[in-house]
Amino acid sequence: MSEPTASDYALQTQAAATAAAPELPYGPPRPKRYRPRVGLVGCGGISGYHLAAYRAMGLEVAALCDRHLERARARRDEFFPEAAVCTDPYELLGREDLEVLDLTLHPEGRAPLTEAALEAGKHVLSQKPFVLDLDLGERLCDLADSRGVKLAVNQNGRWAPHFAYIREAVGAGLVGEVLSVHCGVHWDHTWTAGTRFEELEDLVLFDFGIHWFDFLASLAGARARRVQASRAFAAGQAMKPPMLAQAIVELEGGQASLVFDAHLKHGPLDRTYVGGSRGSLLSTGPDLGRQSLELHTAQGRAVPALEGHWFQQGFQGTMGELLCAIEEGREPSNGGRANLSSLALCFAAVAAASEGVAKIPGRVRKLPSVHWT
Repeated sequence: MSEPTASDYALQTQAAATAAAPELPYGPPRPKRYRPRVGLVGCGGISGYHLAAYRAMGLEVAALCDRHLERARARRDEFFPEAAVCTDPYELLGREDLEVLDLTLHPEGRAPLTEAALEAGKHVLSQKPFVLDLDLGERLCDLADSRGVKLAVNQNGRWAPHFAYIREAVGAGLVGEVLSVHCGVHWDHTWTAGTRFEELEDLVLFDFGIHWFDFLASLAGARARRVQASRAFAAGQAMKPPMLAQAIVELEGGQASLVFDAHLKHGPLDRTYVGGSRGSLLSTGPDLGRQSLELHTAQGRAVPALEGHWFQQGFQGTMGELLCAIEEGREPSNGGRANLSSLALCFAAVAAASEGVAKIPGRVRKLPSVHWT
């Protein structure tokens, strides 16, 4: 029997051959001809990214609504000077010229307006999460089906270039069966101090982490069996909610982990690793907008030249996929029903962290704690 070498102990590896990076359709989808008039409800901070994306796509936002009329006017003047403005979102439901509504409201007002919009025959792009109750989410999806309209969710992280390329590579079978998904996000999220977000008990695990649960669900959601999770306060933190959180997800024939360190002042780092039976993908960078991606297979190491950034491509992707689905008469990949799998993972993690016991995705029907004030 030969003696083990350093490479046997994973202490040393040989340089991999260089391979050509596969060209994959990871960019935001665009409809071929469908260009509906859009109405946007909620003109807070995040709406600027929505409107910038729609302007870049050549869409027409014909109406802007916010309970503070001056905010709607400011967004109109900045992005779509010809748009109408109002303070009552239900005014938009009666406008026959508006086919698609983008709802950026906070969770408590989102579901009732989503229901009313679907009843009125409008296609809806809802801010994430579109519900805090899986049963309600299923009813809204059923309502959309019965009215012949589409309900999609603004899970914009799906079209962050590195996430989108990874998803397309997995879908194309380039790494074989997914065995592991490991994500680590290490950054400073204390900018939320003094905002409404600070009143959210699960700010990190839920409000921020939902993007990663959605990413995991897009790769292996149907294989999730149990979720264990924890959250903790960082030493010396002044923020109200726990700024450290993690989740371990047992997959059928695999495993996944999500780690969030949200109280680090220096040296941010974001890493995503997807290991499969025939290859692996590794993305790393100083933040969520700048990522270097590697694809490792039997052919060698390939380095795709990614273009774009999360917020630029992400908001174009969510709306673009909805419009493509309407045009093609299919369900959007970011549709409400698909998003229920993401929410089921997230709800299970929040419940597991609260109770200290593993949870089965889908059995926690409501988000255990929200605490908006």
